[in-house]
Amino acid sequence: MKILYSPASPYSNKVRMAAHYAGIAAESVLTDTNASPPELIANNPLGKIPTLITDDDKAIYDSRAIMHFIDRETKGKLYPRNAEKRTDVEILEALCDGICDSLLAIVYEKRIHPPEKIHQPWIDKQWEKVVRGLDYLEDNLPKTAAKLHGGHFALAAMLRYIELRFTGEWQRGRPRLKNWPKKFEKQFPDYGKFKA
Repeated sequence: MKILYSPASPYSNKVRMAAHYAGIAAESVLTDTNASPPELIANNPLGKIPTLITDDDKAIYDSRAIMHFIDRETKGKLYPRNAEKRTDVEILEALCDGICDSLLAIVYEKRIHPPEKIHQPWIDKQWEKVVRGLDYLEDNLPKTAAKLHGGHFALAAMLRYIELRFTGEWQRGRPRLKNWPKKFEKQFPDYGKFKA
């Protein structure tokens, strides 16, 4: 199997970490989406990463679809069997992915537009969502036990991305969230291998 990815992409890092944890052997293939590489376009009409290509050439895209595929392939290594607990994990993953969506919207607004065209109210609106999400996580961090789940990997990937792009802008008043990656790394020692 292959995972087409970019090292800075939090969604790519989430699925790569989860695949590694779950024991899925997948080659990570560095992919520049801006170049519209043929392998990516042929397997994902949206031209987005991550895209997982199975051994029988089936393409799976969108990080949550990939996570659920990994979970099925490994007979439940990423999500609890209990429906209520599974829903809680899926909500945590959705929150972390949603924070990443807002962070990426800010990054692209600044990257694509010249300074005089940047729409600050849009950035402010996205940052409000990030702040609300981070504050919620500070008060509702998941327990980090020996068995990790999809929400843990989404949280780890989001925190790595926010630290990459917004260093020093998010930690104040959130000591538990700031220190959470250290707890996660104790359960997932390979966390450092998935840096941007």
